[in-house]
Amino acid sequence: MKTVDEWKATLRAAMKEALRNRNAPASAVLRETLAAIDNAEAPDVSVAPAPVSGGIAGGVSGLGSGEVARLLLSPEAVDALVQREIQEHRDAVALYTRLGKHEEARTLQAQVDVLLAL
Repeated sequence: MKTVDEWKATLRAAMKEALRNRNAPASAVLRETLAAIDNAEAPDVSVAPAPVSGGIAGGVSGLGSGEVARLLLSPEAVDALVQREIQEHRDAVALYTRLGKHEEARTLQAQVDVLLAL
């Protein structure tokens, strides 16, 4: 199983290649997947320090005191996130196929294939 850093490096390298080849569907799904990982790493705002009154509205006193560490995901969590992205795209392919929107279904299937190739 890939580590979180390996997942991110793989996704970024694949996105760089997709952008180089001007493969819009591939670059879109890779960008979405990287964003989903970044969003999952976002810290809970309830752990942020309370703002104090002062020169900057909503600021906190002390250099770096407003920083909150990002969450650390396990490799299993990232793998589950990628699998969820794949399943969501597969569900959309099935829906578009049922609706007779075959071009959109082909685009989404191409995106599924990109994620499965990682």
